[in-house]
Amino acid sequence: MSDTISQKITDYIHSHGEGWVFTTKDLLDLGSEEAIHVTLHRLKERGEIKRVAHGVYYYPKNSKLLGAVPPDIRGVANALASKYQIRIQPSGAYAANLLGLSEQVPAKVVFLTDGENKKIKIGKMELIFKKTTPKNMAMAQRISGLVVQALKFMGQDHIDDKKIRIIKKKLSNVDLKVLKEDANFAPVWIRKIIQSKLLEGFDG
Repeated sequence: MSDTISQKITDYIHSHGEGWVFTTKDLLDLGSEEAIHVTLHRLKERGEIKRVAHGVYYYPKNSKLLGAVPPDIRGVANALASKYQIRIQPSGAYAANLLGLSEQVPAKVVFLTDGENKKIKIGKMELIFKKTTPKNMAMAQRISGLVVQALKFMGQDHIDDKKIRIIKKKLSNVDLKVLKEDANFAPVWIRKIIQSKLLEGFDG
């Protein structure tokens, strides 16, 4: 393997900046699989990158206060989804956290998937892929899917006007249009909240 190819791979990783989570698949245009694996092994041995899971790597981000920062859990999930060519959807407490309904990031982050069940330990957190039905994946990787999963987690009796305002602050006009298109895929009680509360005053 030429040093030129190795340098090209290294430069490409560095160009994405600290915090980038990637797979070997992201590097395939830069050289042979052998060249990629050799380069990644060297970078890992030097501590320039870290291996998160099989075939998934992280260009570490460092904080002056905290030192090495763990990889973003959603970045890892998206990298794995790309690697295995599956769809994923944040659910439960993590979906609520992403929409601002909960400030606490759960220790176990659950993504629904049309792929296989998986569990990956990332620092003190656990990333869980939970295989679900096609119906539950109908809005996967769309803002509507995130809203539905967050509302499911909060529960029908715990959705008040304050929570509705928090969600609406997170939604752009494009998001509201998607929500309007997808409302019929949601459970009846969530559909009513979307149509009467979240889409109130929206003409798009």
